[in-house]
Amino acid sequence: MTHASPPNPIRVLVVDDHTLFRRGLTALLSRDPLVTVVGDAGDAGEAQRRAQDLQPDLILLDNHLPGVNGVDALPALFEAAPHTRILMLTVSEDEADLSAALRGGAAGYLLKTIEGEALISAIQRAVRGESVIAPEMTSKLVSAYRGAAGGLSLQAQAPAQAPSPLATLSPRERDILRAIAQGASNKEIGRELGIAETTVKIHVQHVLRKLDVSTRVHAAVIATEIGLI
Repeated sequence: MTHASPPNPIRVLVVDDHTLFRRGLTALLSRDPLVTVVGDAGDAGEAQRRAQDLQPDLILLDNHLPGVNGVDALPALFEAAPHTRILMLTVSEDEADLSAALRGGAAGYLLKTIEGEALISAIQRAVRGESVIAPEMTSKLVSAYRGAAGGLSLQAQAPAQAPSPLATLSPRERDILRAIAQGASNKEIGRELGIAETTVKIHVQHVLRKLDVSTRVHAAVIATEIGLI
């Protein structure tokens, strides 16, 4: 009988200008066998060099760095490690920082108040290609999206006779959409609703298709526009 090999741990580069925080975060992540910290850096220049040398799967990037802010360092980091995913991990709840990070290609925006287990989950989701936004930033994400669209609401752009998007959703799908808009992951939604994570994934696919959108972010914007949350 053969046994499947365990998955390779996610290789993470930690970038933060506070040495004690870097050490603490490294220690926290090292407790999980699914993650390994391959290096750290205290500023954007060092982060670029280390990213080029290490080619990590994911970079945890603080925004408030000496010299060059994290969001401004994104282009250089992607040039150094084109296949890496970058998660902002910061204290900044500023809408402009959030918007700049997402426009710059960051896979997500997390706050340093996040719990360890949730951070591990966010790292895994980001590496799988998902976008990860701190629940506290959801409303600001919507504001940033509106700003990028020139301040026009989705309802204002829709035909006057267009029915509410909610009309096409089942009660369960409405619950799923509400949870998406609150920034919950599939696992968290499943736990809240008492259903399997695989079932949640199917519901999410149905919701996105019925709303005619391709991302959870766009679905969250619609949910907010129509007053679901």
